[in-house]
Amino acid sequence: MITKEATVAAPAPLPAAPEPPRPARKRRRAWDEAPRWQIYLPLGIYLVFTLIPFYWILLFALRPAGSTSLVPWPMTTVHFEKVWTDRGFGTFFYNSVLVGVVTLLMTTLVALAGGYALARFDFKVKRAFMLALLCSQFVPGALLLVPLFEIFAGLQLINSLVSVIIAETVFQLPLSMILISNFIKNVPYSLEEAAWVDGCNRFRAFRVVVLPLLRPGLIAVGSFAFVHSWNHFLFALMFLNNQEKQTIPVGLNTLMSADSVDLGALAAGGIIAAVPVVIVFAFIQKWLITGFSAGAVKG
Repeated sequence: MITKEATVAAPAPLPAAPEPPRPARKRRRAWDEAPRWQIYLPLGIYLVFTLIPFYWILLFALRPAGSTSLVPWPMTTVHFEKVWTDRGFGTFFYNSVLVGVVTLLMTTLVALAGGYALARFDFKVKRAFMLALLCSQFVPGALLLVPLFEIFAGLQLINSLVSVIIAETVFQLPLSMILISNFIKNVPYSLEEAAWVDGCNRFRAFRVVVLPLLRPGLIAVGSFAFVHSWNHFLFALMFLNNQEKQTIPVGLNTLMSADSVDLGALAAGGIIAAVPVVIVFAFIQKWLITGFSAGAVKG
């Protein structure tokens, strides 16, 4: 009798242990691989070329007249006293501050109202109006000096700071309105709707919900309007005839003549003109750098 041997099946091989996950390789950026000197050397050269003109202005403003020293020692404030009292820069400074602050307020308020209308409402000529705003930025201010002068002369605004304020505001509005409308578009419309459900009207919802989120944009628009009106030379030169109504850019022009230039007084006047702008940007730089998104998240 033939016996059949029972066959025993071989045990199945155990599954291989999974390999441990490899640590993700950190992607190295080009500037991480570059030596530090390749980064700091160009920045240092750029900084030197940027600061040298400011140093020369301080040098001419602080050293005595006729000195050729490269170090402002002994320092003197004669040039500042000369331009502030004898050349009327105290009056010019006051006029420039008045024009800049009023232009800032008018530009911000009108651009805020117009930007909200462009961002939240639809009307038939909206595209044409936006196109007109963009095209107006390509028109140089010098091209409109004659018609503006005729208009202000008819309104008896020549030799008045009101004419300069109106002209500066009008030329700042197109770009400011476009920027504000883009900021408002980034605010979710549902936030305003939620405020309406809670009982707020449109104005109160805008003031409570939208306006706090627009702070970086408003500061940027207002600062640009202030700096442009502070530095603009053409409108003040054409619309203001009386020296007591002039602004700082025109006052700096009076320090230069065809025969000679008082470098010390001109440098002192330039420092007086630059200090307010530097102070303004020193206080608002965090709002300009933060950006709209960070402000919206924090709010």
